[in-house]
Amino acid sequence: MFEKRKTPSYRYEYAVELTEFDFAGLCEILQDEEVMYAYEHAFSDEEVQDWLNRNLKRYSDNGFGLWAVIKKDTNEFIGQCGLTIQEIDNEKYLEIGYLLKKRYWHNGFAIEAATACKTYAFEKLNQRKVYSIIRTNNFASQKVAEGVGMKMEKEVIKHYYKMDMPHYIYCIEKI
Repeated sequence: MFEKRKTPSYRYEYAVELTEFDFAGLCEILQDEEVMYAYEHAFSDEEVQDWLNRNLKRYSDNGFGLWAVIKKDTNEFIGQCGLTIQEIDNEKYLEIGYLLKKRYWHNGFAIEAATACKTYAFEKLNQRKVYSIIRTNNFASQKVAEGVGMKMEKEVIKHYYKMDMPHYIYCIEKI
C-alpha cells in the first residue's frame, strides 16, 4: 500500500520522509542478500524495523535522514537516499547514503537522488563538505559517488556486524 505523494520535476521525489507504510518496501531492499552484500548480510524483520526507527528519530533529532525515493510515474517506493551523520574514529561525517531495489539499479536514480542530497546539504544545511562512506568492494556505489563529483579521500576500517570492513571515504567540497 502506498500513499499518494506529490513530486517535483525530478523522475522521483527525493525528500519524502520514510513512514511506517514504507516497511514492506524497505524489507524488499534490506532483506535482499544481493542488495545488502556490502553489509555482509540481509536484515531480519527486526533489523528492518530498527533501521526505520533510527531514520524516524533522525528526522526529529537532525531535521533530515534517509528519505523515500518514489518513482514519479508510478508513485512506487523504489529505494532510499538521504543524509545521515556517521562517526568514524571520533570524527563526524555528513554522509549521503543510498540503497535502491535491485530492479532499479543502473538507471541513474541513485546519482540523481545523491546529487539532490548534495545540493540540499550545501544549500539548505549550509555544509562545506559532504561524504559517502563506501565498502572498498562496492564498485557500483563508488561510481555513484564519483558521478556526483566526489573524490576518494582515504581508507578506513569500520567495525560492523562483528567484522572489520575496509571502506573508502569519498568527499566533495562546496565550491
